[in-house]
Amino acid sequence: MSQTECLRLFAGYGIELEYMIVDRDSLDVRPVTDLLLEQVAGTLVNEVEMGPLCWSNELVLHVVELKTNGPARSLDGLASVFQDGVARVNQRLQGMNARLLGTAMHPWMDPHRETRLWPHDNSSIYATYNRIFDCRGHGWSNLQSMHINLPFCGDEEFGRLHAAIRLVLPLLAALAASSPIYGGTRSGLLDSRLEFYRHNQQKIPQIAGQIVPEPVFSRADYEQRILQRSYAAIAPYDPQGILQDEWLNSRGAIARFERGAIEIRLLDLQECPLADLAIAALVCAVIRALCRETWSPLACQQQVGTGPLAELLVRVLQHGGDELIAAPDYLACFGLACFGHTGGPLPVSSLWQHLYTAVEAEVAPGYHAPLRQILEQGSLAQRILRALPQQFGRRDLCQLYRRLADCLEQGVLFAS
Repeated sequence: MSQTECLRLFAGYGIELEYMIVDRDSLDVRPVTDLLLEQVAGTLVNEVEMGPLCWSNELVLHVVELKTNGPARSLDGLASVFQDGVARVNQRLQGMNARLLGTAMHPWMDPHRETRLWPHDNSSIYATYNRIFDCRGHGWSNLQSMHINLPFCGDEEFGRLHAAIRLVLPLLAALAASSPIYGGTRSGLLDSRLEFYRHNQQKIPQIAGQIVPEPVFSRADYEQRILQRSYAAIAPYDPQGILQDEWLNSRGAIARFERGAIEIRLLDLQECPLADLAIAALVCAVIRALCRETWSPLACQQQVGTGPLAELLVRVLQHGGDELIAAPDYLACFGLACFGHTGGPLPVSSLWQHLYTAVEAEVAPGYHAPLRQILEQGSLAQRILRALPQQFGRRDLCQLYRRLADCLEQGVLFAS
């Protein structure tokens, strides 16, 4: 959207869900996204409009993205829209003996052997990334996520929204981690995808920073402190300027001034759209409450530094909701006194439970049950680990991830 057409805060929502295409029998990845899109459109394209959704390509040929066809006015009902999209894609893939699989990482893909980059439209962008960073690793070719795009109009709304999102980013993996397995074994982390994401552009550290964005709250400051520094850092590797665009920024939330939105990138993909949209509804409700200064004034939110937030994010990747928060200034941003908190470290899971209780009335009723399941049973990563035997092999993983693919087809959450 152009700046003259910008939406106000929470007047629209853009949701993007990235799915793996796998063989229906073996569950190995299948690089057929171009064939899928060509079958639907009748010609080779990188995106096709399908009613309220668009289907589009990503970096690699075994991933297809389903996204809202423009901003949706509400998250209510979107789970069923995406579920219908999943069914339509699976119907098309059936003739290729393939199906969609959720979760954020394929459990046994060998990216150095199986990666196939998108070779068609926009291939120069992907080829440039590949030349600079080598996209055959897990951090490029084996990670699927949900992106949430939230609109803003002007600097005041941008500063308010950016401050709120920065505070929430370190907590997201406690809800959404779904990648405890890759390469056929436990990684030791609940959110392996984000660990790879943190490091996949280390060669040029200015591009991703500390993942949690710097405390900048105007377009001019953002362009000077984040975008221009990223462009300058990559210029020696990109003399043709192919990557000199806003999407080069790889922080966990990126400002897209061209479309008047901030894109949140730190949510692992779940087992079905109902789980994804329920998490999105809770996250957006908490961000909205922060923007309204429900628990703390904007000035306090904007004073929280990047370092402590980035450190908390890393700890939550490993421990999820069990991680303890001891920073009183951070907890004060969520008005813990309102919940009767008397001080001392607080588990991230307890903070999420408190926040859900506070904003439940603003979350569509259809998302209440899945959110309660996630809050009570833990993230999908925790449920996956509980479902596996202590010693497991490919057969165990095949059985488990086939159940997860069935959850996607049926639109139900996974219970270990």
